[in-house]
Amino acid sequence: MRLIALYISLVLLVLSLSYVVFAQDKKPAPVQGFQFGKDPQVQQVKPKRPLRIKVHRTAKGEYTWDITGDNIDDIVRADSRLRKLLKVDQEK
Repeated sequence: MRLIALYISLVLLVLSLSYVVFAQDKKPAPVQGFQFGKDPQVQQVKPKRPLRIKVHRTAKGEYTWDITGDNIDDIVRADSRLRKLLKVDQEK
């Protein structure tokens, strides 16, 4: 019985030592530092600025609005959507 216990403890000792030895051999590769650079393609991309819409209601109950922005297509789309949502005549 003592021989079996000695054998098991010897096997566990060998396995734990081999794990420590092999774990030290497999060190992770050193991580290189992050390189900051200027990419001309990335510098040319500008974020899209949002539209500014101010909606006003007159004393008669009619709606008017001011739309400002950089992109004319977005302004026209916002204007037509406001006209549809607020049910304003297109003759304005």
